[in-house]
Amino acid sequence: MRNSVSKLGSAVKAARKNRNLTQMELSEELGITPRYLQAIENESKTPSYELLTRILSYLNIPADNLLRKIENAVDFSKIYNFVENLYCLDNGRPSVDPVVLFKMVIIQHLYGLPSLRRTAEEVKLNIAYRWFLGYTLNEPTPHFSTISYNFKHRYTPETIDKIFYWILEEIAKAGYLSLEAVFIDSTHIKANANMKKTIKKALPKAAKIYEEQLMQEINEDRESQGKKPFDDNNQNGNGSKTTKDISTTDPDSGVFHKGEHKRCFAYSAQTACEKHGYILDAIIVAGNIHDSVSFDSLYDRILDRYSNDIKIIAADAAYKTPWICKRIIDENIIPALPYKRPLGKKGYFRPSEYVYDEYYNCMLCPQNEILSYATTNREGYKEFKSKGRICEQCSEKYRCTANQKSQKTVMRHIWAKYIEIAEDWRHTKLFKEVYAQRKETIERVFADAKEKYAMRFSPYRGLTQVTNWVRLKFAVMNLKKYAIHKWKNEFFSSLNIIFLRRSPRLLLQSGTSSTD
Repeated sequence: MRNSVSKLGSAVKAARKNRNLTQMELSEELGITPRYLQAIENESKTPSYELLTRILSYLNIPADNLLRKIENAVDFSKIYNFVENLYCLDNGRPSVDPVVLFKMVIIQHLYGLPSLRRTAEEVKLNIAYRWFLGYTLNEPTPHFSTISYNFKHRYTPETIDKIFYWILEEIAKAGYLSLEAVFIDSTHIKANANMKKTIKKALPKAAKIYEEQLMQEINEDRESQGKKPFDDNNQNGNGSKTTKDISTTDPDSGVFHKGEHKRCFAYSAQTACEKHGYILDAIIVAGNIHDSVSFDSLYDRILDRYSNDIKIIAADAAYKTPWICKRIIDENIIPALPYKRPLGKKGYFRPSEYVYDEYYNCMLCPQNEILSYATTNREGYKEFKSKGRICEQCSEKYRCTANQKSQKTVMRHIWAKYIEIAEDWRHTKLFKEVYAQRKETIERVFADAKEKYAMRFSPYRGLTQVTNWVRLKFAVMNLKKYAIHKWKNEFFSSLNIIFLRRSPRLLLQSGTSSTD
């Protein structure tokens, strides 16, 4: 502890000399006697917490320090309400202040510290961190094992959700949220698992959230065409299994491989933000789950909280599926989805060259021949087939089909009209303006999270722990952005007040000239 006092005395003395201040001048600023200041610099006195705060405020922590902005941004006493049921009031030894524990987690995520152990060490040595936590130099800080235990047992998913939404509510009250356009995307986080430690396991195929609704509309379509409806007890996927690589270290993670990325176990953070970059919500799933599959869980959360405010949903091509387009449009929300390259063979006609005739319920090929309705399958696709005797004599057959019977089959989803509506929106000026903001919003969020807040690799294992870690990180990112916005707003407001007080005549003259 003597070394800590020595460092403080030397720091105060060096900072005073750097500002060309005498002991008399600095003592007057701090409200103490020159003799007491001399004793602090000579390491014979330890300042109280109040005096330490004044010293740090004047010398070590300037007014625009990030921790000072965060301290002034929100009322951290709200944390007590969130964790009240997790503590015993009349039994056991005194616990570490819950606000201190949360602030230590803030420091970890704010400065991208790799572990709670490293965070505890940094708090011991950094004067600014001690000020933020409310510790003097002669007070012991919490041990890293205390923080780790509390993170695992006290920071439950319910507690973290309360903290996350509390910060968002503070941002909304201040008027910084703009919910007209919401941007959705996902990013992958490498799991704490080795690709060499895997087992192959047969898992049942997951049922789609819209399966029941889809089957109902499929049967309605089949009955309208004189077809027998499918038996609901024999839906596609019931009883079928798929073989996947499962990590023996972290079974909740999934194998991720995309483009030039190295094959690895990962988690996917499905995230939504608004145009200022504030993260509205996020869910974590295994890395082998497609974005369009995990979309519904996130979308439901967003609608529960902001359904009356959202006008546009902007996402990339991975979300351009019939079901997602239908969900968005049925909620009277505009889908801002980009062009999606159609699947097909090279050298063959594109699917868009086959035109659907809704009145006659048939398809027209590029040679104006009719492909008649055949059936509607269990996946929700209408099948239209040509007559082999006509296609066999067609000069463009080599660009149409390689079927031995010279029969072309074209499929169209029963919800394809929603994709067409999304395509119509894609050609509007509104779409171009909103979609261009993705690089400044959701993509910027992911870039910052990985570059500045150490979110490339998860130090935790298990879906629950990784979810807690990511949501806390996003909460801290929101808190930092809010603190900076609030400080800037107050700073410029104070400048305007000073300007109005000092030059009202100049302001009146400028206002008069502008109205003239």
